[in-house]
Amino acid sequence: MHPKLVIFDCDGVLVDTESIANARLAELITEAGLPMTMTECRKRFVGLSMRTVCERLLCEDGIDLGGDFVDRWNENLPELFDSGVQAVADVEIAIDTIRNAGIPMCVASSGRVEKMRLTLGLTGLLPHFENVLFSASMVERGKPFPDLFLHAASEMGHKPVDCVVIEDSPAGVQAGIRAGMKVFGYAGDPLTDAEGLGTSGAVIFDDMRQLPELLGLR
Repeated sequence: MHPKLVIFDCDGVLVDTESIANARLAELITEAGLPMTMTECRKRFVGLSMRTVCERLLCEDGIDLGGDFVDRWNENLPELFDSGVQAVADVEIAIDTIRNAGIPMCVASSGRVEKMRLTLGLTGLLPHFENVLFSASMVERGKPFPDLFLHAASEMGHKPVDCVVIEDSPAGVQAGIRAGMKVFGYAGDPLTDAEGLGTSGAVIFDDMRQLPELLGLR
């Protein structure tokens, strides 16, 4: 049985932004007093909202990025992605197949709606998700809590058990599993924590052309 709703994460699943964003975030954290590489930053914080990143840095490392850091980060995103953002390889093939099967889709991301509109717009994917973008800023708790996925399912009019989540981070997988949804973990990027995806409960795949079959559409 194919799902009644497919919920995509954004960064790392639809758009290839993880390395660009984490390289910059690692620089800022290093400047604040905690030396960190892009790879370390990505492994530790992938899938989390910037608000959660700031909270963890303060509680776990004593690093205070400032009360206005989240706003400053988002204000600088257009410049950060100005050099170009690419869609994840072959994701449009998967999107077209799902759409042709008559299955609704949406995006549920830790990033703000403005960020999603920016990166999806730069890659040409925005028309597929124009009015179905859901952000962690809309709920009390972000990933790994289930709130965001439950909110997206409710807004789209579907029960959690009828939804499938496509994620690339352990935190996102945990959120989907806790929401009572089946989760597929995309591990096409060599830096993706594939082991963490599997441990968190996802069915792992590494090529977007495989997704339609996993969803029961072929």
